[in-house]
Amino acid sequence: MKTAELNIESVRKDFPILRQLMNGRPLVYLDNGATAQKPLQVLKAIEKFYKEQNANIHRGVHLLSQEATVAYEKARETVQKHINAAHPHEIIFTSGTTESVNLVAHTFAKKFLEKGDEILITEMEHHSNILPWQVACEEKGAVLKVAPVNDKGELIISEYEKLLTPKTKIVAIAHVSNTLGTINPVQEMIQAAHEKGIPVLIDGAQAIPHMKVDVRWLDADFYCFSGHKVFGPTGIGVLYGKEEWLNKLPNYKVGGGTIRTVTFKETEYGGLPIRFEAGTPNIDGVIGMAAALDYINGISMDAIHAYEHELLVYATERISGIKGVRIIGTAAEKAGVLSFVVEGMHPLDIGMLLDAQGVAVRTGHHCTQPLMERFKINGTVRASLAFYNTKEEIDVFAVALIKALQRL
Repeated sequence: MKTAELNIESVRKDFPILRQLMNGRPLVYLDNGATAQKPLQVLKAIEKFYKEQNANIHRGVHLLSQEATVAYEKARETVQKHINAAHPHEIIFTSGTTESVNLVAHTFAKKFLEKGDEILITEMEHHSNILPWQVACEEKGAVLKVAPVNDKGELIISEYEKLLTPKTKIVAIAHVSNTLGTINPVQEMIQAAHEKGIPVLIDGAQAIPHMKVDVRWLDADFYCFSGHKVFGPTGIGVLYGKEEWLNKLPNYKVGGGTIRTVTFKETEYGGLPIRFEAGTPNIDGVIGMAAALDYINGISMDAIHAYEHELLVYATERISGIKGVRIIGTAAEKAGVLSFVVEGMHPLDIGMLLDAQGVAVRTGHHCTQPLMERFKINGTVRASLAFYNTKEEIDVFAVALIKALQRL
């Protein structure tokens, strides 16, 4: 598609933070992989909740509580439709991707993992999709296996398939790498695992904001993502699980809202989804996240994906043409992430000099230290794109980078 098909000027008006000055310069926000900015529609939805609907949910008989409950459960249906889950009760609200992965790792290990079993992840995983599985392995005496990536940052599928053995009890993989931008062939990977009867969890934190995700087409057993990366509030996320798998997992957190009846002798727990949603939930976060999903669907995920790809191609050409820059992550299939290093220069220094010119990027290991070790680097500068970014901003970024490198 051509840039003109997406009304960038109109979109940018919905994001008031983009009109700010940083260090006296117009803000060029290229740290969307860490957190995305929020449109007015999300801010207004949260404001409306607190002004007109604020009450606790599910257990109140008064009208305000009932209205809050309706808004909360309507948000669950919004998420269900967005990822094409079969049922609303397959959507579990969590604090984010990290908690979603921890929930599955803890409960799955408790019931299904034994000494000598294996868990398979990939070399490009975020720490949040490494540490929970390491803990599970330590507690149960299981083994963590890692599928390697090539020099382009692409998963080596043949090696991945070799690692799927009778000992493999679960696979946990990123849909999109937060550091490399690599889009993994997760449907193919899920199919290969399922042929051996192995369930699969997908970390979709970096995929949901940028492309259509259909969990039933993927046939994912679990799919996780965070609200703040998809233009919604922080502190809210989603665990999708197939009904059959969620019903197999034991309780994770327990408390108010998760029960049917309680006596001092025994407790009868509720069904899905409340069994996994203990305590008063992040109601405004859920409502804000649903508003964010409504917003991007109003634009069209296809249009967003196509436009961001156009931006990525343009940014790659501009940045790779700068002397001394080496891009890390050159997979054929990429989302809008551009990571790079400059020989002899620390990423942190480059990031600070860019910030002085109003350009916000991420520097460091991006919670992927094993991946940094694989590429024999200590970190990268990462520019991560969203549909409100422009080619003009990329030009500003390129010029600022050249100036930064001249100062170092």
